[in-house]
Amino acid sequence: MKVFNFFIDNFPSFKQLLLLFPISILWSLFSLYLAGICKQKWKWKTGYTRKLFHFLIFISAYFYQRYAGISAVFILGWSVTIVLIYAWIQNASNLFYEAIAREKDAPYRTKYIFFSYLATFLGGVLSNVFFGSYAIVGYVVTGIADAIAEPIGTRYGKHQYAVFSFDVKKKSYRSIEGSMAVFISSFIIMIVFQGISDFNVQCALLAFGIAMLCTLTEAFSPGGFDNFILQIVAAGLAFYFF
Repeated sequence: MKVFNFFIDNFPSFKQLLLLFPISILWSLFSLYLAGICKQKWKWKTGYTRKLFHFLIFISAYFYQRYAGISAVFILGWSVTIVLIYAWIQNASNLFYEAIAREKDAPYRTKYIFFSYLATFLGGVLSNVFFGSYAIVGYVVTGIADAIAEPIGTRYGKHQYAVFSFDVKKKSYRSIEGSMAVFISSFIIMIVFQGISDFNVQCALLAFGIAMLCTLTEAFSPGGFDNFILQIVAAGLAFYFF
């Protein structure tokens, strides 16, 4: 019932839809197109391009919710959904699809795009239901820290470790180097959210502790579901400690 009321209470007004939906569709298309161009023209690895899209959407959600409310994030979410459906329909060899479909996920590339989408959607909803405005902390941590982890792991990940996967046919791996990237970026984010002007030893220790918990969360989340768990944990920690 609480989740149902969340959707009803925050449904966008017609005026907000009229204003933000065209902008959100265009922005979502541009974000995925940019990721596709980076892969096609500049030969970026898919680990980089999919996280570029990931970063742009999560950071957009932060600004939407902070300045226009959760109803605006609904509109952004609908827009991203439409763009992703378009990419799924086009399938392999299409610029939009290839920007986010990892080659190593073959022959289930579409399935893992959907898993990531579902994890992101559920994580965002539950973060807002239980932690309200602190959900934006989850957006930023997941949008930046998790987005940095995969490219760092792809480029510098020499020390890999296996993680649990719900798909018995596919093994999932992360790297110590990627996890360190999550920690450093999470630590900086937590310092910023507490207020740089008020920085002191207590702030540093709190940021260190939260960053460590976020890092462990990302490290041990089941393959494909880190977007779900990390959003909730980051938002929850900010809710209880900030």
